[in-house]
Amino acid sequence: MKSVCVFTGSNRGVSDAYATFAEQLGQEITNRGMGLVYGASRVGLMGVIADAVLAAGGHVVGVIPEALRKKELMHEGLTETHVVKSMHERKALFAELSDGFVAMPGGLGTLEELFEVLTWAQLGFHNRPVGLLNVSGYYDELLRFLDQTVAQGFVHRKHRSMMLIDEEPAALLDAMADYRPASVSKWIDQADEL
Repeated sequence: MKSVCVFTGSNRGVSDAYATFAEQLGQEITNRGMGLVYGASRVGLMGVIADAVLAAGGHVVGVIPEALRKKELMHEGLTETHVVKSMHERKALFAELSDGFVAMPGGLGTLEELFEVLTWAQLGFHNRPVGLLNVSGYYDELLRFLDQTVAQGFVHRKHRSMMLIDEEPAALLDAMADYRPASVSKWIDQADEL
């Protein structure tokens, strides 16, 4: 992987652990010679990870829609910034520029971005790794819900396992580097083993 797109919050959250792990992930990305692709904000965890990569001498590409340029307080010190017309263009450019995706703690936008790239992987639109950095158990309830989607026959077990999960940035990036996409049809035949 040459570049990793990180989805995370434009807020910092209530725990200092979120910012600590954003810094660690940023340093780990840079130490591995990879670049960061993200939403171009200078605030929240988005700003923390960008600043960590920049401080370590890494390459940071930000992508932000014109409408969010002021709302999300665009980071002015990035290596490269793309201002696009819409959220759709933003996500398409994220996908074009990235060799893998990581979701850290965040809100609705983070969840939406995570599930879009995961759905694209399920449908075979890309075969890149999708990782979840589960800082301090932030995503535990979401992971239980995803297990429920498998138990109820809406998601195939192999598709559920496409999302790589870890609590440590280095271990997550290692798993992403070793990732091999699942080979299974999106649609579940009732005769298939879930």
